[in-house]
Parts: sequence; C-alpha cells; structure tokens
Amino acid sequence: MSESLQTMEAALHALWMNSLQGDARSYQSALTLMSGYVRRFLQKRMQSHPSDVEDLVQETLMAIHQKRHTYQTDQPLTAWMYAIARYKWVDHLRAHGRRESLHDDIDDWSDTLTVKSDEAASDAHKDLALVLSDLPVRQREAIEHTRLQGLSIAETAQKTGQSEASVKVNVHRGLKTLMAKWGAKP
Repeated sequence: MSESLQTMEAALHALWMNSLQGDARSYQSALTLMSGYVRRFLQKRMQSHPSDVEDLVQETLMAIHQKRHTYQTDQPLTAWMYAIARYKWVDHLRAHGRRESLHDDIDDWSDTLTVKSDEAASDAHKDLALVLSDLPVRQREAIEHTRLQGLSIAETAQKTGQSEASVKVNVHRGLKTLMAKWGAKP
C-alpha cells in the first residue's frame, strides 16, 4: 500500500470509527471524503455514461449508510467502500445493458415506417377502419382517441362523454377483442 493510500486510509478510518460511535461531524466528514473517492472511482469506469456518475455516487453513499453496521473494523475501510461502489457500478451496467437491448434505433426502421405513396397510406387507413368497425362504438372511439390520435384518458373521456374509468375499460376490452379476433397473443 502506498504512503498516500495509507494516509488516506488512516484518516478515513479514524473519522469512520468516530462516526460509528455517534459523532455526527465525523460522519459528515467521512461521507464527504468518501464521495470524492467514490466519484473518482466511478468516473474512470463510467466514461461512456458520465451523466450517471452522480446518481451512482449517491446510490453508493446510501448503501454505505445503510450497510455501515457490516463494516468490520479490523479491515481496510477503503476496500469495503470500493467494494460497495463496484457492486453499484456492476448493478448499473446490468440494468443499463438490459434497457439498451430493449430499444431499437428508429433509424433502422425508417424504411419500414414510411409510406411510399398517398395511396398506400389511404389503404392502411381503410384497413384499420375495417378492423375497428367490428368493435362496439364506445370501444372503437376509446381506441381511436387514445391509441391513434394520442389523446389522454381524460381528454378522451371529455370528448366522448364517457367517464375516465369507462375509457380505460373500453380500450382494454377493445384491444382484447382485436387480439382474440386477429390471432395476436397478449
């Protein structure tokens, strides 16, 4: 262990031990020092997502606070602190990786989403109107306003004269009916 690391460990350990005895000033000082160390630790690892560093610093400090009773006083405090930071970092990578894999880049779909002619767009609207025509009026209106026009439940309720609860129920039932009729699985 380098001399600067030993000095850092000794100062931080002393503050932490005092804070565990109930010294609020030592606790505040220890967390302030820890936040700087954790921030630098995470900045090195989060260069591709620098905007997430502060959130992870706060999550790490919260975990340190919540798990302070697990610290074994005969062990290096910095190792314990960095282990918690590393777990938070890995958790973030796992969650971020899962979220990113769920999203398709819209540019990949640009050819699929565009309509080549007004005639094709008109045909699509006719097909959609035909599909929706099988539904009862209230279900059809609720779906058209909320799903196709992008109105909120409240706006749709006001426009159709239904209650908000009825709009929600009619959208749900209408979509369920369409899925059952057209062979889609929920």
